Amino acid sequence: MAKFYFYYSSMNAGKSTSLLQSSHNYRERGMSTLLLCPALDNRYGEGRITSRLGIEEEAISFDQEEDLYQLVTGHHNSRKIHCVMIDEAQFLKKPQVYQLGRVCDEVDIPVLAYGLRTDFQGEPFEGSQYLLSWADNLRELKAICHCGSKATMVLRTDAVGQVLTSGTQIEIGGNDRYGSVCRKHFHQGYVNTGAGPNER
Repeated sequence: MAKFYFYYSSMNAGKSTSLLQSSHNYRERGMSTLLLCPALDNRYGEGRITSRLGIEEEAISFDQEEDLYQLVTGHHNSRKIHCVMIDEAQFLKKPQVYQLGRVCDEVDIPVLAYGLRTDFQGEPFEGSQYLLSWADNLRELKAICHCGSKATMVLRTDAVGQVLTSGTQIEIGGNDRYGSVCRKHFHQGYVNTGAGPNER
C-alpha cells in the first residue's frame, strides 16, 4: 500500500529543495513524478516550484476547488505516475487532503506533501491540520531561528520590518514579509534584523 507523507516546517527549511531532489531521484531511476503546486502562490510564475537555492521545475497548478483525485488519475491514465509531490501543501483544502489519501489507498501511488504547519499567528492552516491528522508519515524539516534554536513558527512583517499580529491568514510572500523563529521569539514578536545569534 502506498503511503501519504507530510513534510512540514517553518519557512526556509528547504521544503521545495527537498521536493525537487526527491523528484530527481525518482526520475533518475526511470520513474515518473507528478508535481503539483497551488495556483494562488505565483511568486515565481504560475506552475513553477522554485527553491531558494535557485533550482526550479515546472509543475501543474491547481486551485482550491480542484478535485486532486481526478487530476492525478487523469494523468496516471495517460502515463504511469510513480509518485505525486505537492509544494505549499498548507494551501490545500480539507476535501483535497482526503482526495490525496484516496490516491494512495485506491490507486497505490505515494503522495509527498510539503508545507508549513502554522501561519503567522500560530494557527494551523486548513491543509496542514488535515495532513497532520491523516498522513501516514509526518516528517519535520528543520529551520533555524536567528538565536540558533530550532525555528518552528513564522512571523509576518510589514514593509519596514515591524511584526504584524493581525491580517488575513493567506498573504503570499517570502523573506521580505516573513521570518522563521523559535517559539520564544514568536511570543516576543522579535525577528532578527541582522544581529548575531546571541542577541536577545
